Order: sequence, then C-alpha cells, then structure tokens
Amino acid sequence: MRRLEKIVQTRYTNGLATLQDLIRAQVEQTRLRSELVALETEHHHLRTRLNALLARPAAAPLAAPEKLRPLPPPARLDYATLEERVRVRNPLLAAEAGKLQAAEKNRELTYKNRYPDFTLSAGPIQYQSAIREWDVMVEMNIPLQQSSRRAQERESEAMLSAARARQEASTHQVLADLAENLAAIDGARRSEALATNDLLPEAELTFRAALAGYENGKLDFAMLLDAQRQIRQARQDQIRAQAEGQARLAEIERLLGEDL
Repeated sequence: MRRLEKIVQTRYTNGLATLQDLIRAQVEQTRLRSELVALETEHHHLRTRLNALLARPAAAPLAAPEKLRPLPPPARLDYATLEERVRVRNPLLAAEAGKLQAAEKNRELTYKNRYPDFTLSAGPIQYQSAIREWDVMVEMNIPLQQSSRRAQERESEAMLSAARARQEASTHQVLADLAENLAAIDGARRSEALATNDLLPEAELTFRAALAGYENGKLDFAMLLDAQRQIRQARQDQIRAQAEGQARLAEIERLLGEDL
C-alpha cells in the first residue's frame, strides 16, 4: 500500500492525479494500520492465554512460530481406519468403558447377595502344653430383608443401564466429531489450494494490469485500490484455510489420543 501511496503522490505532484486519489490512498493506509493494531492486540491476548495454559507469567515471551506442519495425505485420513483407532484410544470412551465395567461389577456383587454367605473357621484347643482338640465353627449369613435387597438390585440395574447409555451417547458424539473434522480438514485443504493456485495468482495479475492502466491514465484509482484489496483478500483466504486445517488436525489428534 505504501508503494501505491508513493505512486499517487508522484502523479499528484506532476498534476496527473487528483487530490481525491491521494486522500483515498492515505485513508486506505490508515485503515491498514488500524487492522494491524487489532491483529497485534489479538496476538497479545493469545500469548496471555497460552502462557496461562502453560502456567507461565502472562508476559513471558513465546518462541517464534515455525512453519506449519503439512496436512496428512487423504489416505491417512480415512474415516473407517480412524474410527477403529478412536474406539480403542479415545480418552473419553476409555473413561466411559471403565465406568461401564464398574457398573457391571457392582450389579454382579449385588446379585450375589441373594445367596447365603458361609464362613468356616477352625482353631486348636490347647490343654497345658498339648493340643488335643480342634474347634470348628461355621457361620451362615442368610439374607432376610428381601425388599431392601431387591431395591439394591433395581438400583444396580439402573446404574448399569445409565452407564451403557452414556457410553453409547459418548461414542456417537465422538464419532460425529471425527466425521465433522475430517470433512472440515478436507474443505480447508481444497480452499487453501484454490486460494494458492487460482485466487492469488489471478488477483496479482489483475493488480499488475490495474497498476499499468492507472500509471497510463487509463484506469481510475478506485479500481486500482479494489485490485489491491483482492490480493489481500486472497492471502487472507489462504491463511484462514491453513489455520482451519491445522485446527482440525489438532482436533482429530485430540479425538485419537495420539499424533497422526
């Protein structure tokens, strides 16, 4: 944008551009600086949040970001393969499986209370320094409070049903999240390719043509500004698609409980 402002300034000095063109260039430059301030503020907020997650002081510096990881090839993002891995490794599903197992064990123990409980014990009877007899004792605990026992059984069944329902609901939700993120990462990949291979080159060609037309007096400054904005928009689309792809990749890895 500074280059455009200098071109307009030169043409205005030579009487080839209007004051309105110069003002438009300066307004556009100011607007870009305002956007930069907003981005710097957002960067500060994100740094503060990251430091909080890392248990570091809010103003602690962060390392400069490295280049983005390449997205895995589509063959490694096959839903059927990842579904199997998610069912085995997802932390939430593992926790729900543990709760279900505990509920099944609780029901099993509850139903065992239907039957009498026998305890057998034996001990020697000593006369002076010799053992001549043994004492054998059998204890039997007979469950008599049938209503209380049945209530406990019903409660254990209800807890088991609830655990199964939670596990099923969690499984459906996790697999739905997996499908959603796989579709989103595919969309981000295609959007990035479109911005990189089509939108950005076309916008740059349009800008160069508009710049030549403006310098030759065949195009007004408003059209040149619009061409420059198209380049910026294409680059923003490219960056947005890259960020979306990385976010979806991280979400898929969270569901898997491991890196891809």
